[in-house]
Amino acid sequence: MPRFLALADAIAEYVHDGDTVALEGFTHLIPFTAGHEVIRQGRRSLTLVRMTPDLIYDQLIGMGCARKLIFSWGGNPGVGSLHRLRDAVENGWPQPLELEEHGHAGIATAYAAGAAGLPLAILRGYVGTDLPGVNPNIRFIEDPFTGGRLAAIPSLRPDVSIVHAQRADRAGNVLLEGIVGVQKEAVLAATRAVVTVEEVVDDLRVASPNSVVLPSWTIDAIIEAPGGARPSYAHGYYRRDNAFYTQWDTISRERETFLAWMGENVLNRTAPRVGRG
Repeated sequence: MPRFLALADAIAEYVHDGDTVALEGFTHLIPFTAGHEVIRQGRRSLTLVRMTPDLIYDQLIGMGCARKLIFSWGGNPGVGSLHRLRDAVENGWPQPLELEEHGHAGIATAYAAGAAGLPLAILRGYVGTDLPGVNPNIRFIEDPFTGGRLAAIPSLRPDVSIVHAQRADRAGNVLLEGIVGVQKEAVLAATRAVVTVEEVVDDLRVASPNSVVLPSWTIDAIIEAPGGARPSYAHGYYRRDNAFYTQWDTISRERETFLAWMGENVLNRTAPRVGRG
């Protein structure tokens, strides 16, 4: 059974310098609160993994937490570039950032292979793209049955995966509803899994045909963190703060305004100590 912990305690125990860390969420249920605690605790030399890194990864990169990014798309959704990511890649500020770029199908397949305990993922993809020319981890192999050409990439097996979800029950099972991406695969592929939730309840009340239940044995720690996905949204709880995504373009464009915002809104705030043992 997972442990119910305060956020600061969970990040201190399960996220270490040099780890490969996945903070997954697709459009919504993005674990912003957990990512902010990683920043507050000053984690360094992380390999960050995500199918669609957006604002929380811009913040982690801009605060010097990352040495490498494994991803399949990066940007401020509906707005434009991630300026802190670009500054790290183009100018090495606050430190150089190594990139390993894939397609969405590649990241999803690599997580699934990691969840299955496989060393590599095989897919019909990358043919006709420029990615193999810039990513040496994209190779091609021959299908032993048909002789066809297939792409092969390393599986993804993060040291720790962090996701946000709507609810956990008191036995440690977790429910995700709405648009789900690769959270399930990321959790199953990881050595350690940390989940923040909107609330802890007696009954998960599974209502949506798109529901995903992560059983207790897949999770190490659960943190009750209401609003833990803001400014993204949590289906059934709150809407996406579209205005903030637009504001972030201005906040993050210059180093000084970025650091000032992070100091006021992240570094100088304490994570809520909500724990259950």
